[in-house]
Order: sequence, then C-alpha cells, then structure tokens
Amino acid sequence: MNLRIKEIINKTKAYNCLDCGKCTSVCPISLLKEDYSPRLTVQKALLENPESLLKDELLWWCLSCGMCDEICESDVHYTEFIKDLRIEAHKIGQEGIYTHNGTMQSIMKMMSLSPTLKQNRLDWLTKDLKVKVYPPTPSTFELTDSTDIIYFVGCLPYFDSFFTHLDLNTINIAKSTIKILNHLDIEPVLLSNERCCGHDLLWTGDVENFKKLAQCNIEEIKKTGAKKIVFSCAECYQTFKQEYPKYIGTLDIEVIHISELIAENLSKLTTCDSQLTTKVTYQDPCRLGRFCGIYEEPRQIMSAVGIEIKEMMRNRKSSVCCGTSAWINCGTCSKQIQVARLKEAKNTGADLLITSCPKCQIHFKCAMKDENTPKEAKIEIQDLTTLIANQLK
Repeated sequence: MNLRIKEIINKTKAYNCLDCGKCTSVCPISLLKEDYSPRLTVQKALLENPESLLKDELLWWCLSCGMCDEICESDVHYTEFIKDLRIEAHKIGQEGIYTHNGTMQSIMKMMSLSPTLKQNRLDWLTKDLKVKVYPPTPSTFELTDSTDIIYFVGCLPYFDSFFTHLDLNTINIAKSTIKILNHLDIEPVLLSNERCCGHDLLWTGDVENFKKLAQCNIEEIKKTGAKKIVFSCAECYQTFKQEYPKYIGTLDIEVIHISELIAENLSKLTTCDSQLTTKVTYQDPCRLGRFCGIYEEPRQIMSAVGIEIKEMMRNRKSSVCCGTSAWINCGTCSKQIQVARLKEAKNTGADLLITSCPKCQIHFKCAMKDENTPKEAKIEIQDLTTLIANQLK
C-alpha cells in the first residue's frame, strides 16, 4: 500500500469503520447516486487496491458536508479522509469536473501567483461605510491609527461580477457587515491586498496554491497588528479557524464569525420601531454548523430583533447541504438536492430563506433559475447580515 495512503487511513481512523452503513443512509449523494457510498469508499481503501481510488471519479462526488462524520459512531473522519486523498490524487493529475469551465479555480490560482499582485477589490466602498484600508492609498480611506479588528471580505466582489445572470448582490453582504460593525462602534480594517482564503483549492486537492494564498493573507494581516478578524462567509471562517493552523501554523489572532460577534453584543443593537412581519427559515451552512458548531447564534440574533423563525424539518446538525462544494461536480444530483431543500424551506410557510454562506445563496438561486424548477421550490433568499442590517436604526 502507498505509504501516504496508509498515513491518511490511520490519521482519519478509517480502520475504525464497522461497515454499518449509517454514513451512507444520511449522505445526500448516496441517496441519489446508487454507486456512491462513504462506506464503500472507505472499504475500497482498506480492502481493495487503494491506489485505484486516487483515479476513481467517485472521489470527487463527496460534498464534504460532514453529515457522515456527524452520525459515525466509530469516529471515522470521512471528510478529512476525502480531502487528503484528493490532495494525493491532484499530485498525479487527477481532478474533479470543474463548474463554469474552471473560471473560479483560475481566479484563485491567479491570486496565488505573486505576493505583489494588484487588485481593484474595494471600489464598492461608499462614504457612509466607516472603514480603514490597509495599506492606505490616496484614493481610498486612510488608516490613521492601529485597530484591533479586520473584516475579511473574501470573494464577494468576484461573485457579483461573475454571476450577473443570477441577479446577485453578494457585495451587499459586505456592506451590511460593515454597517453592523459601525453600529457596534467598530471601524474595521479592510485589506486592499486580500486574497481568496483558498478553501476551494484545498478541497479540490491543490494544497500548493492553497498554501500560497494562505501565506499571502497571513503576512498581510500581521502587518496591520490587528488582534481579531471577523468573517461573514462561513467557508472563509472555517478555513482560517481550522485549516490555516493545520497547514500554515498558529495565527496569533482571534478568528470570529459575524454571528458570534453580534450575539456577544445584542444589548448594543438598536432596531427599527416597526417589527418585521416577514417569516424566515434558516439554512445552516455546513462549514459554520457541522464543522464549527455555530447553530444558535444566528437564531439568537434573529429572535432578538423580533424576527419569527420557521424551522425546516432538517435543521442544525441534520441540515442538508446546498448541493455543491468547491465548484466541482455540479450535476443532476446537485440540482435534485437543491430543489428538495428549497421545497423544504418553502413548506415551512416562510417568506425568506436566510443563510450565512454566499455560496449557499449562489447555488440555490442558480437552481431556481432552472426552467424545470417548480414554483413550490422558489423562495426569496437573503444573507443573515443583510437581514439584520436592514433592521437596525
């Protein structure tokens, strides 16, 4: 057996698998694709030719949603198992089927090319948003003194430019986040040389370019002297919190999601006099929920500002993924998962589907644009930050 594969098996406790099939019973892909199963994938690595698994297209079907990890009583870390095998597969030239002709991967790789790469990623800022830009330039807001909080915007500016056909406004997530921070008397630092967090490159096996992006981000963050960094994207948050320490080392900076920060400061929120009559339901993003354990903070915030939450039957730890991960293998299975989840949201009687991950919004809106998607699977979608920002005085 390949020594590296043996290390992965040991590290992820794949030998603990009892062949019970519980993982397969909850896997969104397994329920639709008969030849895919987390259990059988592990079995192939243990009992058959594990090297052949690196060339198996089924390696790329996993959504890495963590449902299997959640239910496994043997503590097999299947999502980590898949991620590490993909890294080995990538080394021998194997890849998943990239969506959008690999455009998103190309953008990420371009950002990893040079530490001195110049980007125009802050032209969406308006004068009503109180921020400090690092490094300061004559045409933007000026960093006048050190601050202890950075807001990591992520790829929101790129999403708005690329997915124009979906009528997105993901940059409004960034604006809403800043409005909330300003409401809490926080004037965050924005990094003009910020790069993609690298989440998608890591989960498609390109660990080399992931490390380059991570190193660029960490070096830029260290220059500011900031002590805390806040995120509105679930994937960016999970990547900084859990993956950067594994691959880059200790960050020496507090990593916090915007929902955690707001929940800590509920007493400081001043809301509008008129209460929102719209009923909402909430989509727990995989990276924020099962990976990082943040379930209650978003709900506490919405309840605190008088918003009625209508829970989907599958929520919190049993919440269903939005159907696509890392811009790969988005096909019939993905669309079926998305439509089923949208129907579940609609059936709650809610008027709005709220999420804390911009990609959930992109994938669900993409599904609703499909002419074959029925009316009972169509619902307005909004990010948590936008919902809360609109409620503030």
